[in-house]
Amino acid sequence: MTSGTIKRLFIANRGEIALRIARTARRMGIETVLGASEADAASLPAKFVDHVAIVGPGPSSQGYLSVERVVAAAVGAGCDAVHPGYGFLSENATFARAVLAAGMRFVGPDIATLEGMGDKLAARALAVEAGLPVLPGGEAATRADVHTRAAQTGYPLLLKAVSGGGGKGMRRVDRAEDLDTALDMAQAEAQAAFGNAAVYVERFVARGRHVEVQLLGDGTSAIHLGTRDCSIQRRFQKLVEEAPAPAMPEAARAGIEDAAVRLARHLGYRGAGTAEFLVDADDFSFFFLELNARIQVEHPVTEAITGVDLVEQQLLVASGKSLGLTQAMIRPVGHAIEVRINAEDPDADFRPSPGTVARAAWPAGEGVRVDSHIGNGGEVPPFYDSLMGKLIVHGATREQAVERLTRALGTLQIDGLPTTTPLHRRIVKDPRFIAGGVDTGFLAGLAQ
Repeated sequence: MTSGTIKRLFIANRGEIALRIARTARRMGIETVLGASEADAASLPAKFVDHVAIVGPGPSSQGYLSVERVVAAAVGAGCDAVHPGYGFLSENATFARAVLAAGMRFVGPDIATLEGMGDKLAARALAVEAGLPVLPGGEAATRADVHTRAAQTGYPLLLKAVSGGGGKGMRRVDRAEDLDTALDMAQAEAQAAFGNAAVYVERFVARGRHVEVQLLGDGTSAIHLGTRDCSIQRRFQKLVEEAPAPAMPEAARAGIEDAAVRLARHLGYRGAGTAEFLVDADDFSFFFLELNARIQVEHPVTEAITGVDLVEQQLLVASGKSLGLTQAMIRPVGHAIEVRINAEDPDADFRPSPGTVARAAWPAGEGVRVDSHIGNGGEVPPFYDSLMGKLIVHGATREQAVERLTRALGTLQIDGLPTTTPLHRRIVKDPRFIAGGVDTGFLAGLAQ
C-alpha cells in the first residue's frame, strides 16, 4: 500500500457520516471531495466539502454502489485516498481492490480482512481460530442442509445471510414448520441486499444483549476502546447505543474486550473495526457474532467517553502511521448514549417517511452532540437509509447521561415529516431503560 500524508480525500458516502468525515479531514488539513449522487448534490455535506464529484443518479445501484463510477469519480477528482464511511461499498473487497489498483489509498482494513469478515461463515471460522466462542450452528448450503442443521441446533434459531449486515437477510424461526417460509424470505432479502442468497443457521438466545467492542489496529498492534451496548433494536437494526455497556460485571466486560483484541491481533487488523457479541443477559457468557470492518454509526459514544477521534485514527493508519495510542492511554470517562433519529413513523410499523423537513431544531448544551446532515428545508430522499441524525449525550454518570438525554429529546423538534423522536421519548422514560442493562426484547415490552 502507498504510504504518506493524505492530501486529497474522496468521501464515498453521503449523509451525516460524509459530513462527519469531512470535518475531521478539514481539521487535519486534508482537502475533501464528496462523491455525491444527483439527489444529494445540494445536501449539507456537499455544501461543506471543498469539491463535489457526481457519482450517478439517485438510485444507489447507479451511483453509491457502482464500483466503476465511484472509483472513476475519485480518480477524476485527483484524490489520493478514499474513505468509504459505513454501508454502501465500505466493506466491499472488490471496491477496495479497485481503489488500490487506481493508485489511491483505501481508508479501511486490508483486502484479506475485508474478504474474511465479509463472509460471515469465514468470520466465524477465524474467530474460532483466535479462540473466541461462537453460537451453535453453521453452514447450510442447501435446503436439506438447512433442515439438518436446524435439527441439530434446535429452536428457536436464526437464519442469517452469509454476506449479511444491518439485520437484512435475517429471520427468527421458532418452529420447524415455519422453517421453509422463513428460509425463502431470508434468501430473497439476502439476494436483494447483497447479491448473495446464501444463509447459515445459528441458535437464537432469548434473553440476549448486543454488546460490541471498538477496536483500533495498525497491522502490528491492536487495542480496544471499550464496550458499547446496542440491545435496543427493531428488526435487528439498532435504535439506541451507549458506552460503556451498563449493568455488566467488570470481569465480563474485560473478558469481551480481551477476546476482541485477540481477534484483531489474529487478523493483523488495520484501522477502526468493531467486534460484535451476543451476551447472555443472565450469566454474561458471550459469543462472537461478527466483526464490522469499518467505522460504525454509533462510534460517537465511544469518542465521547474516550476523547479519541476515530476518523482521525483511521486517516492516520491509512497514511501508513503506527498507532499513536496504547491500551494504557485509553481511559474512558463517564457514560454516553446515542439515539438515532430516523425519518420513519414508529406508529406505522416504522414506515419510511422521505420528504422535506420544514424545520429542524436540534438540541444543544453541555454534554450534547448532534451528528446530522439535515437542517431547515433539508431533503430526505426516498433512495437511501432513513437516518436523519444522531443525538449523543455524555455525562459523568449514566444517570446524568439519561437526564441530559431526556432534556435534549424534550427540545428536539423536526417538522414536516414523521420521525422516531416520539419513540425515543417513550424509551427514555421506561423504568427498564432507566435501570440499564436491557436485552434485545426491550422494544416489544415498551409502553405506548
